[in-house]
This record gives sequence, C-alpha cells and structure tokens, in this order.
Amino acid sequence: MTEQRKRFAADGVTAPLRHSAFRRIWLASLLSNLGLLIQGVGAAWAMTQMTSSADKVALVQTALMLPVMLISMPAGAIADMYDRRIVALVSLAIALSGATALTVLAWLGLITPSTLLAFCFVVGSGMALFGPAWQSSVSEQVPAETLPSAVALNGISYNIARSFGPAIGGIVVATAGAVAAFASNAVLYIPLLVVLFLWRRTHEPSRLPRERLNRAIVSGVRYIANSPSIRIVLARTLVMGTLGGSVSALMPLVARDLLHGGAQTYGIMLGAFGMGAVIGALNIAEVRKRMSGESAIRACALSMGGAIAAVALSREPVLTAAALVIAGAVWMLAVALFNIGVQLSAPRWVAGRSLAAFQASIAGGIAIGSWGWGHLTDAVGVETALLVSAALMFASPLLGLWLRMPRIGARNEDAEVLADPEVQLLLTARSGPLVVEIEYRVAQENARPFHTVMQQVQLSRQRNGAYGWSIARDIADPELWTERYHCPTWLDYLRQRNRSTQSERALHQEAIAFHLGPDPVRIRRMLERPFGSVRWKDESPDRAAREVLPVASAAAGSSST
Repeated sequence: MTEQRKRFAADGVTAPLRHSAFRRIWLASLLSNLGLLIQGVGAAWAMTQMTSSADKVALVQTALMLPVMLISMPAGAIADMYDRRIVALVSLAIALSGATALTVLAWLGLITPSTLLAFCFVVGSGMALFGPAWQSSVSEQVPAETLPSAVALNGISYNIARSFGPAIGGIVVATAGAVAAFASNAVLYIPLLVVLFLWRRTHEPSRLPRERLNRAIVSGVRYIANSPSIRIVLARTLVMGTLGGSVSALMPLVARDLLHGGAQTYGIMLGAFGMGAVIGALNIAEVRKRMSGESAIRACALSMGGAIAAVALSREPVLTAAALVIAGAVWMLAVALFNIGVQLSAPRWVAGRSLAAFQASIAGGIAIGSWGWGHLTDAVGVETALLVSAALMFASPLLGLWLRMPRIGARNEDAEVLADPEVQLLLTARSGPLVVEIEYRVAQENARPFHTVMQQVQLSRQRNGAYGWSIARDIADPELWTERYHCPTWLDYLRQRNRSTQSERALHQEAIAFHLGPDPVRIRRMLERPFGSVRWKDESPDRAAREVLPVASAAAGSSST
C-alpha cells in the first residue's frame, strides 16, 4: 500500500513543485511565457494595422517559430556540451536584447513590417537556444519518477500564460498600444534571468574531453537516425505541427474577418485556446493510463479536425471560443505525449539534442504550415483554408498504419561507467580509426534468433558512435560469427563504450548469452593507422609517447566490448 501511495504521489501533476529548484524556475518561466504571449498579440495585431496581407500576418508566427527549426540542433548540442544553466542565461539575454530593441523602435515610431519580423526572429532565436537547455535540465531538477509530471507542468506553464496572456495582451494593445506589449515582454524576462542565475546546478563533468560542436551535432543526428522510436515521434510531430498550426497562424484573421472583432477579441480567442491546453495538460496522466500512445494521438487528431472545422464555420464568438477550448486541450495532449516520448527515450548524454530535434519538428511544422496557410488564405479565404486544414487533420491518423507510435515506458536510464580496456600500445585521443572485432560461437539452431538480436545491436552501436558495422558468419565453421565496427578515434571509442543505456547493455548481454563454451567472447581492438596519418614518414616521431589518455580504474558493470 505504501508503494502504491508513493507511485500515486509521483504521478500527481503537482509532485515536481515540491522540489524548490523546479518550483522557482517554473514560476519564473510562467511570467516569461506570459510576456512572450503578450508580445505575440502586440506583434500580430501591429502587423494587421500595417498591412492587409494575410501572408505577412501569418509570417509573424513564422518569424517566431522558424529559428527553432533552424538552430535547434546546434542549440541542443550546446546544451549537452556546456553548463545548461549558463546556456539558458545567455539565450535569455539574446531574447531580452531583441525585445528591448523592438520596444525602443516601436516607441520611436520606426517600426515597419520588415523590422517587426526581424526582431521577432531575434526573440525567437533566443528562445530557440533556451529551449533545449531548459527542457533537458528538468531531469536535473526532479527525480526520474516525477519527470512526466514535470514535462506536463512545463506545458501547463505555457498554457496558463496562453489562457491569460493573450487576453491581457489584447487589453494592453487596445489601451496602451503595441509598445506597451513589447515592453511587458522585456520586463518579464528579468525574473527568469534572476532565478537561473541563483540556481546552483549540480554538474557532473565527464572525464573525457568535450566534443566539438560540429561533431556533437553529427552525434545527435546519428543517434536520432538510428533510433526508430524517436524518428517516428518526430515525423508524427512534424505532421501535427504543420496541420494544426493553422489555428494559431490564422487566429488574427479569424478574429478580424470571421468574428468582426478587434485586438481584445483576438486575445480572448487565444485565451480560450490556452485554457483548453491547461485542461489537456492536467489530464495527461489519466490519458496515458487509459490509452496507448497511438490511440491517444489518433483521438487528438480527430478531435482537432472537428474543432478546426467548427472555428471555420462559426460566426459567434462563444461557439468559436468553445471550439478553441477543445482544440487547445487536444493540441496540448498530443504535443505533451510527443515530448514525453522523446524525453523518456533519450539518454542523458544526448537529451538536449533529442529535445532540440523535437522542437525543430513542432516549430518547423508550425512555421512551414503558417507560411502555407497564409498563402492559401490569400487565395481562397480564411474559412476555406481552415476547412482544408480540418480535412487533412481528419486524414492524419492513417499515418499510424506506417508510423505507429511506440510504446512509452520508463525513462531509459544511463548505465554505469565502464572501465577502459587494457592497452599495451600508447594511444592519444586522435589515434585511429579503431577497429573492433567480437567473435561469438553460436549453435546453428540459434543462428536466426541470434542474427535478429544483432540487428538491434547494430542500431545500438551506430547511434552511440560506431560506423561501418557488419556481422559475418564463417563458411568453414558455421558456429563462428564475427561482429565488426569502426570508431573514428580512440577517444570516440571510449565515448561509444560509455554511452549505452541500461536497456542497450541488456541487449548486448542478450547477444552474448547465445555464445557457446566456457571461454568468453573474443574481442580484438585494432588500430588501423598505428603511426597516425597514412602519410607518415620513417623519421616522424611517435607522438603517443608524449600524449597518452589516462586509463580509468575498473568500474562496476564492466563489459568486454
């Protein structure tokens, strides 16, 4: 009974707020989100006053979201490479600079559609850099069992702001103009900057040197490319963002052209969407208990399609607001389920890059969709564009026939650090390429099951840094199998060994369990270029004698590979 109570407490959506670091950052981020939404209302409405083009109105949303798609992967790599607290502070400073410059220009009356879009892009760039550092640091602020609730709470933070921010923004714009909306955003960044500055993050530095930025980006892309579950989640996220982005992109035009309202009506409509999103976030745990990931996403897509159609056909603010509450709830549920799926699938060393890819998918979908919906609206009108979006959303669950959502379980925890293998040859960090060969002796009746397991081992090796992987069977001795793969350098090999998660280590042990005989599997680690460059000369000194990587002491859970 005690264990059940603990599990219920961990599942409760408010459980992460018991941890002071998370609570302070969450409250400050709520204010920051409030400011960002107020600025969004001011920017969108200012654009409607400067131009009648639906294309340019929709481009405000694109300018805020496009940076997430363009720089999210470098931002994720930076979040994994450096202190995430420092990265978050620098990114917020960039966003604050953009918001301050926009305020000053608007106050001086120098704002134009182009400058408005440019400074929205600067603010969006700061938040794009901030996102992966902030989201990947959540797991450092709360225990693993409360992580899904913490993810939901972060979504609630944004959507509480979305419930009240647009309405407040509409009032601010109506009474004091867009300048006041831009200034509000700049001021509300300050509490989050202060809280992050005072946060004393526990940082466990790696004993291995930091990756370079370009290599870190490649490592992140390689991990995602070899992770089928993450690839599926990202593809479904991109589709949901592209189709569902019509609501936020065309909301100013819904308020102006369909409801014949002003800035306050626009704010109230966005507030209804945000209120629905809060309702959706509060029910994430219940949805996860009652429905599989695929069933939940299908239900969200069908409900979203119906809500978008209702927005297109309604001419009454009350009915439109009710439809937006439903749209907000199912949108939040879908995005949170995608987010949780990525967070629980990615190990800590690549968490920032995986979340950056998720952000790029959702933001890229919204940015591309906003541009497309704006062009379509110019051609056929707001109502028809929204009806097209609704029809495509109704059809989107068919993707589940090919891209079925993976089962979301517990977090894939990092495994214990392995001891470095014994070496007799002096090695530098740059020594390589390294070739690893592992020999298994497998009973012939187990050949096919062993080969099936090794296909999963291949993905595991490749996503953690190996390349050129192969598995071969000896034609003279059918029981003898040889696994072979490369790592670019000795340092890359040490990283590759220690990036495996607990589930990957269990998979490797499953492969080793097929091995016959009293002797362990045989491993060879060979240096392909023992004297460095292929252009070495006889008189070139062996630099390994002067620069040797330290060998770690033995660690629990040591493995032969």
